[in-house]
Amino acid sequence: MKLAERFRLLLGLAGIIVVGYLIVRVGPVAVWSIFRDLSWRLVLILVFPTCLAVVVDTLGWYFTFLTPPRSFGRLVGMRLAGEAVNQITPTASVGGDLVRALLLRPEVPLREAVASVIADKTTGVTSQVLLLLAGLLVASFALPVPGTVLLVMAGTLILEILCVAGFVGVQLRGVVGGGGRLMAKLRIPLSRERQAALDGTDHALRSLYVLRGRGLLVSVLCHFVGAALGTLELYLFVRLLGVAISIPTAFTVGALGTAVKFFSFMIPSSLGALEGGNVAIFAAFGLGPATGLSYTLVRRMREILWIAAGILASSLVSSRPVPPTDRE
Repeated sequence: MKLAERFRLLLGLAGIIVVGYLIVRVGPVAVWSIFRDLSWRLVLILVFPTCLAVVVDTLGWYFTFLTPPRSFGRLVGMRLAGEAVNQITPTASVGGDLVRALLLRPEVPLREAVASVIADKTTGVTSQVLLLLAGLLVASFALPVPGTVLLVMAGTLILEILCVAGFVGVQLRGVVGGGGRLMAKLRIPLSRERQAALDGTDHALRSLYVLRGRGLLVSVLCHFVGAALGTLELYLFVRLLGVAISIPTAFTVGALGTAVKFFSFMIPSSLGALEGGNVAIFAAFGLGPATGLSYTLVRRMREILWIAAGILASSLVSSRPVPPTDRE
């Protein structure tokens, strides 16, 4: 096992310890009472509005192709499969993206598939920046939020902007082919064919940014809607418990939650970080730490359900390959 993988596994184990500590600290009885109050309505949270978010996010991916695949339904299955791999493997959200690219073959050439996945990842994180910006604006003008919370949100927003700008910058400089040349400098040279394939991916990625600018903007919008649907999930959860919460509050709390996930991508499933972050965020907005922890645990249950759906989708997509196109 590589050092990076061991490090992420250790982060995952640390996350489990943090979750256990939070349950003990908040109180198992308080958490269980919330699940008991939800009763059968828990099923609603597990399915809706995630089913809508999956479709909208897949639509965002669809707009990152130079030539989109013919079947949107297969694309949904590929996205579910990739998300499942990201959730169950310590690959820092990279393994699932590679699975998506491989499942696109032979309909889409590998270099175009990899470019679309990278572009989709870029538009996705850009939408998270916009969501946090919107949350900051809502908190500033529509909510009685303490100044310290606004400062934290503003600082987090600046860090996210810098991260996304750096991510786009390395792409435009040829990060994929540059990785191959870096390996050569480390005395792990690639064959000419493989280096040419990596350079071809950089070319396809730059072509996306030049030729599909409007499509990428639509992709950002789709991912923004998908992330906003996550705040609707939060609103439904709290309201089903009979706790008063306004839509602006739910939107702001959800936006802060995505920021926690943004910066904890190295931790498998953001385990521990998301629980701790939501406990602090819910408490800061007067919703109670038990509600924040219970909401995150419900999200974990929902993730398990959709991981199962992703594994099933992977089997279906793999068993029904499509013929290759004439694209090179």
